[in-house]
Amino acid sequence: MSRIGARFSQLAGEARKALIPYLTAGDPNPDFTVPLMHAMVEAGADILEVGVPFSDPMAEGPVIQHAMERALLHHVSLQQVIDMVATFRTKDATTPVLLMGYLNPVEVMGYETFVNKASAAGIDGVLLVDLPPEEAEALLKYARPAGLDVIFLVAPTTTPQRMKTIAATSSGFVYYVSLKGVTGAGHLNTEEVQRRVTEIKSVSTLPVGVGFGIKDGASAKSIAAVADAVVVGSALVRLIEANIPSLDKTRGAVADLISEMRHAMDGDSRQSAVKMQS
Repeated sequence: MSRIGARFSQLAGEARKALIPYLTAGDPNPDFTVPLMHAMVEAGADILEVGVPFSDPMAEGPVIQHAMERALLHHVSLQQVIDMVATFRTKDATTPVLLMGYLNPVEVMGYETFVNKASAAGIDGVLLVDLPPEEAEALLKYARPAGLDVIFLVAPTTTPQRMKTIAATSSGFVYYVSLKGVTGAGHLNTEEVQRRVTEIKSVSTLPVGVGFGIKDGASAKSIAAVADAVVVGSALVRLIEANIPSLDKTRGAVADLISEMRHAMDGDSRQSAVKMQS
């Protein structure tokens, strides 16, 4: 079982849901990334989603686009991101790390080389936004034997038949995009999310994570009530952008928001635990 699978099993045993914060590697500079990863874990993150900077991030809204532009000013490459995770692993051997990005850098590196380097660095999974499951065999050929989870997206417009294909191809968890459009856009409809999560679970035994539109403790709590994981990205990246002049303030602001979400998500389970002990 991968670190991702083990973490979801652990959380299920504790009646808790996973909190998965996103950061763009190299934003606002490469030296900030690994300390921020550790700060996120200390604040309550269960799995880290690390964005690989790319020049044409088609699924991203302005906030994450700007983060990738800032990272690319430092020429942050896929290899550098892999090296950052390897550095993170020298102090944290347990927190699962997922790379999120686009296919082109992986193709340039080569599927076999990428999987070998990612596995050696302690990367547990990869989500390539523009790689559909129907075209993923070249990556899966190497990822599956190496135990590298490959996560695919389910959208609000995904048909039932294609949902089955995604479920059959995914490992680690299934990522449901709760909104039509790019990251950072729109407003959550929890009832609709619950309906779609139920549909996914009818064709898959994997945990379901939900991302897009989660911005604070209240929205994290509402999604945690209907899904196995809450993925938050733009709200955290927006804090980084707003506090760039002071990196200590930036790290603190990000940690505070993660802590707020963690507390909101765990509120009921913590209260239950207290009642059981009393």
